[in-house]
Amino acid sequence: MIKDKFFIIDFDSTFTQVEALDELGEISLKDDENKDQILAEIKNLTNSAMDGKSSFTEGLTQRLILLKANKKHLTPLIATLKTKVSDSIRRNKDFFTAFADQILIVSSGFKEFITPIVTEYGIKEENIYANTFRFDENGNIIGFDQENVLCRDKGKIKLLENLALQGDVYVLGDGYTDYEIKEAGLANKFYAFTENVVRDAVVAKAEHIAPSFDEFLYQNKLPMAISYPKNRISVLLLENIHPEAVRLFKQEGYQVEIMSTALNEEELSEKVKNVSILGIRSKTQVTQKVIQSANKLMAVGAFCIGTNQIDLKACAKAGIAAFNAPYSNTRSVVELAIGEIIMLSRNIPNKSEKMHQGKWDKSAHNSFEVRGKKLGIVGYGNIGSQLSVLAEAMGMEVYYYDMVEKLQLGNAKKCTSLKQLLSIADIITLHVDGRASNKDLFGSAEFEAMKDGVIFLNLSRGHLVDIPSLVKNIKSGKIIGAAVDVFPYEPANNAEEFVNELRGLPNVILTPHIGGSTSEAQANIANFVPNRIMEYINSGNTYQSVNFPNIQLPELKNAHRLIHVHDNVPGVLAHINNVLANHHVNILGQYLKTNENIGYVITDIDKAYDKNLIGDLRNIQNTIKFRVLY
Repeated sequence: MIKDKFFIIDFDSTFTQVEALDELGEISLKDDENKDQILAEIKNLTNSAMDGKSSFTEGLTQRLILLKANKKHLTPLIATLKTKVSDSIRRNKDFFTAFADQILIVSSGFKEFITPIVTEYGIKEENIYANTFRFDENGNIIGFDQENVLCRDKGKIKLLENLALQGDVYVLGDGYTDYEIKEAGLANKFYAFTENVVRDAVVAKAEHIAPSFDEFLYQNKLPMAISYPKNRISVLLLENIHPEAVRLFKQEGYQVEIMSTALNEEELSEKVKNVSILGIRSKTQVTQKVIQSANKLMAVGAFCIGTNQIDLKACAKAGIAAFNAPYSNTRSVVELAIGEIIMLSRNIPNKSEKMHQGKWDKSAHNSFEVRGKKLGIVGYGNIGSQLSVLAEAMGMEVYYYDMVEKLQLGNAKKCTSLKQLLSIADIITLHVDGRASNKDLFGSAEFEAMKDGVIFLNLSRGHLVDIPSLVKNIKSGKIIGAAVDVFPYEPANNAEEFVNELRGLPNVILTPHIGGSTSEAQANIANFVPNRIMEYINSGNTYQSVNFPNIQLPELKNAHRLIHVHDNVPGVLAHINNVLANHHVNILGQYLKTNENIGYVITDIDKAYDKNLIGDLRNIQNTIKFRVLY
């Protein structure tokens, strides 16, 4: 244990996420009709003092008068504060126990609510320095002990002078009064704690910033609960990913950068350096060159269904896990398909265009009900099967073709070949993935095999359809209506012109790759993908990864977790266990799974072990990536 260091930690907005007197006001003023106005005044007084703009003593006096609080309000306050301990403080509880003799809570708050909170973390009661309340005979809070130096301006300076600590002093806090300890020469370092609140006046003065307690521990080479501070995990999100993803990553403590557009290979290769998590949609191509430039990349998230824009094998070879959202926008795509089937069957695009030109064309020509029509679904995955259910509910006969054996839903009928489906269907819709082998899945031969007067939809991937062949069959009248949402080349951003031969054709609906672009779908995706990635980074879980062996792991308890990614060759597990045995390590749990490219071994071990073990595990032949979770 370090004997000559002392750690001075503030309470309000540092140890806890909130200012305790603000929370006390929520309780004591609950039934006051002027509650909101009074709370705003209390917060202004708090912020003014914390920013060093006003007298602390005067502000504290005014706040207690405004609070109208009673001793009975302290019990619910303490219960609330126990749920508001800062996340990074909470996960490093072991540090407070191990360094209890050297940790001092120095606060201008009050012992009555601070002591019950911090002593649960092993902090000694004699190391808690704070104010104390004065009560009247009815338990009303009427003031504070005015003999306590912490109720005065520059009180923390006076306290530290009195304590005369013999050793290095490190101060962690969010307020100007915390910075003043360093300014007075009574501390070696002051860290502005910004996990909960950022006070510009304090940050401007601070030489050191601590976005989390993990970062404070990391910078001072102190034991911490995780293998790296979360604020050192950088996230790059491209292509206007939904704000919910940004919120979740920031809430986790990650550093997030967002960009509204896709990046080309050269731009992304440069931008991805030092990025830990990359989030993309369908336009950004994550190529081998990009992956080679990604020196710190741990995970790629495709905020969509498809992953053909990612070189999944290259990612796996580099130890980078990839995740997507296979279900989140299914309903949105299906609803668009249903809507377009009805619109095309009724010849609505043509009629709407004529109306805009002032032409009244009231006619039933080429206008049909969808009831009783034969719908041919190419690709019976999540989208195709759900479309099948809704279409059948509307009275359509459903046929499907899929290269993989799939259980049909309802009365859907499986076709034994694509050619069989094309010869039957009145309406054909594509819902297959974008793998390279599916390129030009629909060309002249497939259009020739269709019935005359068919309706055709492609809401899956642009390169599946030979556009010149589609144009030819629309112009000839073989296809009487088409809807296309995806294209072989799509503009990189909204400012670029969309150029395509399908423009201007009759009864054709063109949409700018918006099949999954509904508020509900984007919010679902933005919730699903970050949670999968954070589970992987925080616990090693690879469940629903598209390129890693899928493992669901138990919660890590009282152990360190060793995560080893390696080439899928014989003998690696034996090498891992030999290294563990040579270091006399007790294995608490071990999990292994492989795919055709890589092996994934997770080993939970006792916390006590020779640190040389880590280097030996990293040096095992065929190791791709190795990390430790504490």
